[in-house]
Amino acid sequence: MLALVVIMLILLAWALVAGRLARFSVTMPFAMLAAGVALTAGPAPVFIFDIDFEPSEHVVEGILAILLFTDATEIPGGILGRQPRLTLRLLLIALPLSVLAAWLFGAALFGGAGFWLLLVLAAVVMPVDLAPAIAVVRDRRIPERLRQVINAESGLNDGLIAPVFLFALAGATPAGGEGLADAALHALPSLVMAILAGAVVGAAAARILRRAVDSGWTQSSALRIGVLALPLLAYGVAVLVGGNGFVAAFVAGVFFEPEARRLPPGTLHLVEDVGTLLSLAMWFIFGAIVNHTLGGGAITWQIVLYSLLALTVARVLPVVVALIRTDVSAKDRLVLGWAGPRGIATLVFGMLAFIELQGPEKDLVLAVTVVTIVASIVVHGLSTGVVARHYGRTAAAEADGTTDVTGSDSTTDVAGSAPPGGPGPAVAPVGRRGSRGRWWRRGTEP
Repeated sequence: MLALVVIMLILLAWALVAGRLARFSVTMPFAMLAAGVALTAGPAPVFIFDIDFEPSEHVVEGILAILLFTDATEIPGGILGRQPRLTLRLLLIALPLSVLAAWLFGAALFGGAGFWLLLVLAAVVMPVDLAPAIAVVRDRRIPERLRQVINAESGLNDGLIAPVFLFALAGATPAGGEGLADAALHALPSLVMAILAGAVVGAAAARILRRAVDSGWTQSSALRIGVLALPLLAYGVAVLVGGNGFVAAFVAGVFFEPEARRLPPGTLHLVEDVGTLLSLAMWFIFGAIVNHTLGGGAITWQIVLYSLLALTVARVLPVVVALIRTDVSAKDRLVLGWAGPRGIATLVFGMLAFIELQGPEKDLVLAVTVVTIVASIVVHGLSTGVVARHYGRTAAAEADGTTDVTGSDSTTDVAGSAPPGGPGPAVAPVGRRGSRGRWWRRGTEP
């Protein structure tokens, strides 16, 4: 009970000072992680958690399913967003190159690890999750075009890398060849069944809920509860038919989003808030996992270097290469490469690998997972404000230097608008977890 009281007090305190802390780029995941580390450390900690990954596996999977669903509902313009070409380049060129780079770094630093274990590590450290640096898609000083691409990519890449992770994990487990053959045999059918399950659940549920609203059969509170059930329903149905639950949850959100426009305002608020609250509780518990890993002495300089390379070179360089011969400027390419925080998807994959693997291999995966996430929360969380302020200063300088009230050509008008893809106004309404400021969700006209 004490743990519940303290966690709720932390959340209340955050609600009181979130705006001020945001000026210093202090995010809620960072605050909850710091609280978890502080309150579970030492010989006589305030809280004592019995770290048992297997019972909590399905809970964490359910949280990720909810977050993937909400990510998908945040992508305007379809599954690839409003910048489909750029999104496809990041997913089909940058992501494979990032996995390859992470594998090569692992081979150089962990000489005794086998091919499949290195691929497991690469799949664990490369999924992007915006939670540690959510301001990157909230802050309107960052150009809208970049925020749209980041949001679309973050929702899709962990769903795409999940089959790779499961395939690599099958090869790295003691079953070896048998597990690998089984994974290869079921990889494509699993993906197809996941897409079908997610599409059916998302599209059918949206139409049924809209029909219930139009007929006056339901109420707003009940409608929000029904929407909360959808990501877990899609996940469960996909698992029952042999599909990937994570992919199904994301696809369900994609197919639900168009119909959600016709539902009453605020329909998605509950599923968003529940997902956020559950993820924050998990960040607190992750603090205990950090202390557990540090106490085990499993963290070496090779692990730290590998994690830093995965967060920087293995992400930034492939993104820059993938966007060659596009109209994205060099600065914006670097920002897109930098905007690759790691969070819950990495934690889920790391936990699954820890459960399935044995001996030193499982300890290596857990240590890499912990160091990568902690480093990402610190580096990406604290640097988001710096990047946003840089774009704000650039927009202000362009406005001062190119604005011409006499009517001559200019790149920025007096009102502060910008050309397509350029920096927009510094202040604008924002949504919740991602670009959640759409009028039909918040109940106000644009």
